[in-house]
Amino acid sequence: EVGQARGNIRASLGSSQLSSMPQMHPVVTFTNSGGTHADAQVAKLAATTATVTVVVGIAMALVARVARRRVPSSSMQLPQYVEPWAMASTSGFKTYSRSEGRRQPTRLMAMSRMEQYNEACVKLREINTLEGISGLLGWDEMVMLPPGASGSRSDQKSALTGIIYDKKTDQRLGELLKSLGKAPPGTLDPLQTAVIRDALKQYTRNACLPRDLATRISELSTQGYNAWVEARTKSDFSIFAPFLKEWVDISVQKAKFIDPHAEPYDVLLDAYEKGMTSARLDAIFEEVRQGLVSLINEVKTKGTPPDQKLVQGTYDIDLQAKLAESVVLDLGFDLKKGRLDVSVHPFTGGTHPTDVRMTTRFKADDFTEGLTGAIHETGHALYEQGRNLSDTWRGLPVSSALSMGIHESQSLLWERMVALNKAFAPYLLPKLEKQFASFPKGGTPDALWRAMNVVKNPSLIRVESDELTYTMHVILRYEIEKGLINGSIAVDDVPKIWNEKMTAYLGCTPPNDAQGVLQDVHWSAGAIGYFPTYSLGAMYACQIFETAKAAIPGLEEQISKGEFTPLREWLRTSIHEVGSLPASGDELMLSVTGQTLDPQIFLAYLRKKYTEIYMEKPPAPPAAKAPAPPADKPAAPSADKPAAPPADKPSAPPAAPAAAKAPA
Repeated sequence: EVGQARGNIRASLGSSQLSSMPQMHPVVTFTNSGGTHADAQVAKLAATTATVTVVVGIAMALVARVARRRVPSSSMQLPQYVEPWAMASTSGFKTYSRSEGRRQPTRLMAMSRMEQYNEACVKLREINTLEGISGLLGWDEMVMLPPGASGSRSDQKSALTGIIYDKKTDQRLGELLKSLGKAPPGTLDPLQTAVIRDALKQYTRNACLPRDLATRISELSTQGYNAWVEARTKSDFSIFAPFLKEWVDISVQKAKFIDPHAEPYDVLLDAYEKGMTSARLDAIFEEVRQGLVSLINEVKTKGTPPDQKLVQGTYDIDLQAKLAESVVLDLGFDLKKGRLDVSVHPFTGGTHPTDVRMTTRFKADDFTEGLTGAIHETGHALYEQGRNLSDTWRGLPVSSALSMGIHESQSLLWERMVALNKAFAPYLLPKLEKQFASFPKGGTPDALWRAMNVVKNPSLIRVESDELTYTMHVILRYEIEKGLINGSIAVDDVPKIWNEKMTAYLGCTPPNDAQGVLQDVHWSAGAIGYFPTYSLGAMYACQIFETAKAAIPGLEEQISKGEFTPLREWLRTSIHEVGSLPASGDELMLSVTGQTLDPQIFLAYLRKKYTEIYMEKPPAPPAAKAPAPPADKPAAPSADKPAAPPADKPSAPPAAPAAAKAPA
């Protein structure tokens, strides 16, 4: 009835005037076979509605004419998902919501692309600011929160998550991003195009999730973390199992909402590593696995472990913290824009590039864990502090890290390519001797380098493992979490499968859950799909560092002197400031290194390094110098001992080269 009346009005008023009429939202259809009374009521409602519609339509047409505004023709299409108030507005008008009494945005058709882009940037920056507040709550929860406050913190995070969710799924933001996403080529510059590309992709991921699911995810992150801490403390996986089951169920639901046609694990993985799939990962990990299994076996069965006396001993935790801070500052971490603390699990967080907060942990009987952990987190922190804060980048998706794999490449570059490099030892050794009075005397940089690169046997803990076995830890986790998502592995079977894979891949079996399946925090926060980025980061780091050595003459000599600025600035301009301007890790690698990710570069690096450490005899230590005789009484040579050679010639054969070329 209403539709027929509207058709009559269209014929009498004409299309140009009708376009200013309000649309009916929603259209309600009454169905009743009960008799004439209901029919009469429907007819009366239809007549009344038609009359009101005619009056409103005429009034709006007169207003438009009086205001001398151009009314759009009926051939113009309104953008999708327009709010009801926008349907009633005319081009160029700014309307007011009668229910809220606040000024409403201009219709998109009346805005230029730049006006749309500027409005979208305002909304995106507001979201970024709120996420900074959320990051602060998360850091405080991990580092400072009293145990009794976990319930209130869960409520706080839940409320804030709801607000952020509303902002991220704002209908107006979606309209702006979709409109800008359809802009003709050349309308937006490359920076603006990257902003819209990433923002629209993230909007799509957020908008498809129901609010109650998003809220539950936030609540479960706190509950899951607390359960994991308790389970890890008691070494009892059953305490954490119900929360992991819920995370698996929620993760599958989330993936299906985002893309019902894709493999759920691929959808989850893409959130951390853009464009990556499980099929691609299977191929990469198979190539790496084949190279690593033979090398690890060769090192363990044929190699000679280096002397570890320089890294053994018990050292005061406070002194370790001071040493770590000294090294972190030398690398370039800015304490005016960040801080270093201790937590159960090392991480880097914060609110903004000017407020970057990282944590580490220390062990009295292993100073290398706290030191390398601090250097690792410094790599993450330098990436964050080096982000582009210019007016056109600030607070927008393009200024963020490209992916978790690229982020991890920066931490592993500093930890492995620098701190575990032979060139780092001459810088570190004097610091150790100065910081710890009990540190062994007479050590050499080469001996320190070898001791810090020992292959752990057994290698039980991922964050404590060496770089040779580390990737096998990651592959194990990847296979389990992929199985959880595709249903081939049950949560209750995870400890058993974990131990079986540890035995098969690394030759050791965890003695308990705390040192096995409960050692990582990631699953407690629902970060399924995150683990593969660690090994991708290791491969990225190796390839990037090889390029840096070619781009910075004398880089390793600079490292040996503690001169880290050239490398840090090269990384800042090549990686950090570039942010998410490239669309993928491969695109960034192609731009920086000249080729996409190549696992063989990583394998060649490991083979060369560990062949030298385990298969080649270390160089002889320098001979001790004999005290010089008095100038007025030279020592006479004995019959069985020739005279000492001249001072400008060595008294012993030259030491073997520090790094002989490894076999291909």
